[in-house]
Amino acid sequence: MPGSSQLLSRADLAFLLHDWLDAGSLTSRERFAEHSRETFDAILDVCAEIAAERFAPHNKRNDTEEPRFDPAGGGRVVLHDEVRPALDALAGTGLLAATADASVGGLQLPHLVRSACVAWFAAANISTWAYAFLTTANANLLLAHGSDEQVDTWVRPMLEGRYHGTMCLSETQAGSSLADVATRAEPAGDGTYRITGTKMWISGGDHELGENIVHLVLARMPGAPAGVKGISLFVVPKFLVGHDGAPGERNDVVLAGLNHKMGYRGTTNTVLNLGEGGHTPGGAPGAVGYLVGEPHRGLTYMFHMMNEARIGVGAGAAALGYTAYLTSLDYARSRPQGRPVAGRDPSLPQVPIVEHADVRRMLLAQKSYAEGALGLVLYCGRLVDDHETAPDRATRERAGLLLDVLTPIAKSWPSQWCLAGNDLAIQVLGGYGYTREYDVEQHYRDNRLNPIHEGTHGIQGIDLLGRRTAASGGAGLDALDELLAGTVARARSAGAETRGYAEDLDAARARLIAVTRALHAEPDVTARLANASIHLEAAGHVVLAWVWLEQLLAAEGRTDALGHGKRAAARYFFRYELPRTGPQFDLLAAVDRTTVDLDPGWL
Repeated sequence: MPGSSQLLSRADLAFLLHDWLDAGSLTSRERFAEHSRETFDAILDVCAEIAAERFAPHNKRNDTEEPRFDPAGGGRVVLHDEVRPALDALAGTGLLAATADASVGGLQLPHLVRSACVAWFAAANISTWAYAFLTTANANLLLAHGSDEQVDTWVRPMLEGRYHGTMCLSETQAGSSLADVATRAEPAGDGTYRITGTKMWISGGDHELGENIVHLVLARMPGAPAGVKGISLFVVPKFLVGHDGAPGERNDVVLAGLNHKMGYRGTTNTVLNLGEGGHTPGGAPGAVGYLVGEPHRGLTYMFHMMNEARIGVGAGAAALGYTAYLTSLDYARSRPQGRPVAGRDPSLPQVPIVEHADVRRMLLAQKSYAEGALGLVLYCGRLVDDHETAPDRATRERAGLLLDVLTPIAKSWPSQWCLAGNDLAIQVLGGYGYTREYDVEQHYRDNRLNPIHEGTHGIQGIDLLGRRTAASGGAGLDALDELLAGTVARARSAGAETRGYAEDLDAARARLIAVTRALHAEPDVTARLANASIHLEAAGHVVLAWVWLEQLLAAEGRTDALGHGKRAAARYFFRYELPRTGPQFDLLAAVDRTTVDLDPGWL
């Protein structure tokens, strides 16, 4: 079981929060006026403690004792006995309501600080954390778009940890194509709806970790327009709630089966039947649902949860990359094997493998991926705070534009490159790396799901190139251009090495903007988007080079291990990683048609 020092680096979190992103300055805003750096640090310490003592100890048990379907017990899901106490301990901190208004029991913490807090739990045990992650995202959607009654009935118990939440989008025949959602919602004549259909891949879809489960379900009303414009959003609870506020009659939401995954094995992943007749609430067929907001605007509302979840997936990927890096670093420092290539005298003692250059390369790559990814998702948290609470309109609007354009990158870049880091962590451990006695192989399997979670890599690429960078005349792309150029200008007055990185980033920035605008002008939409994933990867690397240049500037003048480590990781990223983008931009600029012109029969 790793201690907190092998989950994340507390020193790095302090650097990112305070030296770079200036979390303390947020306390000058009215919403955060009750907080201080001391309260931020205190809750981070509490989270680190609970993550190490209540989450990390059963991470392996989650992997080896998956949730199981018990048909003899009425079709219930059985989980081992350490998950609920861990979630109860988390709920006891108030962190489920970290960013919520005080009026609903919230702590009114900045999103930036909350993002740092939850990284501890994702690093310690991503499967158990997933239940809380989904619940808070569900509650936040209802706080933004639900009625006062829905907030009182469903949100307050979720924020207290008594209820749990899910998002029910996908269906077997639709997958990620939500235009093909077929679940139906028939008006019941009393203000409620009767929901019928089947939902697939629903994480946290059934369990007994709390008193109730609040499902947010996409469905179609009679006569709804075709496609995504005809989708509405409904609250469909596992148990209906009586006038006294207590869970009562069983709703017709029935577990049809469990999906068994390569990772996140401790999180139930379910097939749910709604309104299939397993139960008849109120003596009538169909699962009872409550409309959220207006009809046919369900996908708009759901994007509130989806965007939060996308950044959350990236944060989880970063945390898994980070803990694997620290685990392999600890191993490399303590594992003696071989001797320096410059002097292989067999009479000399073996050296720790961290002394070998190739091992250092793998560790430095992991460090650049993990610390860079964590920096990116924390920066997105700061953007949420600025978008919601900055005192001037221009800052709020700029933060909104940047958050919109960075969301696909914040989801996909950590999911791709921290997974690559997990692969390197296994390699550092050699043969031990792929044995179950060590955590790194589980980190890899858990993280492999994240390039698929909340929209695949390809979907994020199309979203970035086809929509987010092109929307409002390219306003988001312009905001990104200004952000990168501003850092380049500051870095040009720094030391010689940093000035060189500034020029490298400036060249990559100019290429990214020019190629993206050229692709926007390409009339053949199929060709334009054919290599959207390559564009996403290149854009991600440019943004991460910016993150590293920012960290380098924040660490300027530091002569401690953290400062030297930041400079080494930045050097690695600019010399080994950023050059990857050159051939990618060449391919994109040529509007390469290799995949467009390919006959599927040739594959």
